[in-house]
Amino acid sequence: MANPTPPLRLVAYERVSTARQGRSGLGLEAQRTAIDAFAATTGATILARFTETESGKRDNRPELDKALNLARITGATLVIAKLDRLSRNAAFLLTLQASSVRFVACDMPEANNLTVGIMALVAQQEREAISRRTKEALAAAKARGVTLGNPNGAAALRRAGKGGVALREAVRGNADAFAQELAPVVAEIRAAGHTSLRAMAAELNARGISTRRDGLWHVSNVRNLLGRVGL
Repeated sequence: MANPTPPLRLVAYERVSTARQGRSGLGLEAQRTAIDAFAATTGATILARFTETESGKRDNRPELDKALNLARITGATLVIAKLDRLSRNAAFLLTLQASSVRFVACDMPEANNLTVGIMALVAQQEREAISRRTKEALAAAKARGVTLGNPNGAAALRRAGKGGVALREAVRGNADAFAQELAPVVAEIRAAGHTSLRAMAAELNARGISTRRDGLWHVSNVRNLLGRVGL
């Protein structure tokens, strides 16, 4: 009598793109539901779950590294909810491909290492194209006479002991110039389908574009940016 096939063992990897999204559970619940349904359908056991909260400015993923390591030492299969959601994330795809760990995506169970390799190449080319277009847009703005990154106008007025109307006008002028500088990039992001404030903030951060004060983008400052460029 043949030995029964051992049950599939899974290591779940879930990803949210901001700390706020991670705390609220937005998007995370849907991923867990999909993974739990897959486990129930296949009779699999979930050994552990790893949840990554990513910022737009970094490619290191400590929770993914932990998930891959556990899958490797236990012989388990890494499971993710949606591969198409990560299809433009070159760093994730390349890490997954290089790990040699078995994996399954609930939305694309037929995917294999060849699939991931092709997707990684496409994602990397897209990332490079986005970076090139962003640099070209900023260079074009500079060529038109826009002063790029001019946060010191207001500070200079403060140092000179000037304030009031002059200070407010300097702050407003710098903010407007910065917004116009980014207008072509914003238009491209919207044309690519990133139309919500949260999605636009994530995309700006992913492209390595800082705010005027060299910070990260959030819903509030994206809303202000759109207001300044009339979008």
